[in-house]
Amino acid sequence: MKIDVITLDNKKSGSIELHDSLFGLEPRADILNKIVRWQLAKRQQGTHSVLTRSEVSYSTKKIVRQKGSGSGRHGSRRAPIFRKGGVYKGPKPRSHSFSLTKKFRNLGLRHALSSKFSKGNLIVLDKAELDNQKTNDFSKKLQKLKWGRTLLIGREDNPKSLNFFNASKNIPRLDVLSVNGINVYDVLRKDTLVLTKSAVNALEERLS
Repeated sequence: MKIDVITLDNKKSGSIELHDSLFGLEPRADILNKIVRWQLAKRQQGTHSVLTRSEVSYSTKKIVRQKGSGSGRHGSRRAPIFRKGGVYKGPKPRSHSFSLTKKFRNLGLRHALSSKFSKGNLIVLDKAELDNQKTNDFSKKLQKLKWGRTLLIGREDNPKSLNFFNASKNIPRLDVLSVNGINVYDVLRKDTLVLTKSAVNALEERLS
């Protein structure tokens, strides 16, 4: 599969061949759903907690005598059925995370990339580099590109790439990540995915 490569000035700069194993799969919602749940579960703090009947502060005196009251044989006001009593089987601090194999995580990323390509929301950029780090100049380029809510993958360790990253910090509809930071959740939650040529090559080397 071939796709055109553009520059930040919205001009064509050749084309690039994309691997079917990364961008040509039939996206499966069940795989993507499981990967997203796995990512979000790791973010949950799991610090919610309630007091059980052994932890609430209340008198330990027996409520009424054992016999003759015509009511149940209650021995403590701490029981869950009473006001200010303990909670039965309530939440306690724990980890919500669960594990997925590396092979499955890579499969999920390939399906996410294929989903963007199949919907026509994948763009390949020649280079993510700017001569200066002025946000105003960069935002004018973005207005001409009309990308919308965008995730750009391709941050590199050179001064011009650093200018691009700094200029994008104050643009709310644009997120910039390195190739190592690409993940299914961020890919799916943005309308457009932009990959630099170097990012495409790195992903093909990593996932093929």
